[in-house]
Amino acid sequence: MRQSCWGETRQQNLIAPSTIDAIWSRHIVDSAQLIGFAGDEKDNRWIDIGSGAGFPGLVVAALTEREVWLVEPRKRRAAFLAETAATLGIGDRTHVVCGRIENMRQTAGIISARAVGPLTELFGWARDCSTPDTRWILPKGRSAREEVATAEREWHGVFHVEHSLTDPDSLIVLASEVSRR
Repeated sequence: MRQSCWGETRQQNLIAPSTIDAIWSRHIVDSAQLIGFAGDEKDNRWIDIGSGAGFPGLVVAALTEREVWLVEPRKRRAAFLAETAATLGIGDRTHVVCGRIENMRQTAGIISARAVGPLTELFGWARDCSTPDTRWILPKGRSAREEVATAEREWHGVFHVEHSLTDPDSLIVLASEVSRR
């Protein structure tokens, strides 16, 4: 698996080569910290948009009992995600959708997206997957506060920004009750 994963990383550029040596903190712990913002597992379904290499979706599925939907438009990456979920023994509750989030009609208690797009676009793309009770957990790096300010022009909601545990300069947007103005 390890060799296969690194081979796939090189072939598909799953993660930046500069972050391979820091994969534990930069990708795995960075993803795992999001679970703490999700609350209890009563809102069991989690949708991860643009799952790519599986961060944070595969990490969430591996560390919780949640039903996780990984939405990835690129076929090779979607195949990698499905194979990895099966190898990890979490394929029974990890669903890989090869497509765009805009075409999905599954709703979720939690929606995440890491390095996918601006908040205004994410909310628009995934509006059919959210309910008023959906909690959005969106790592945004240094631009989080600016993105929230921009999003508030088009979207109502409760927005909060938290610091990342893995990088003091990175921020995570937490949003709920999101609806278009």
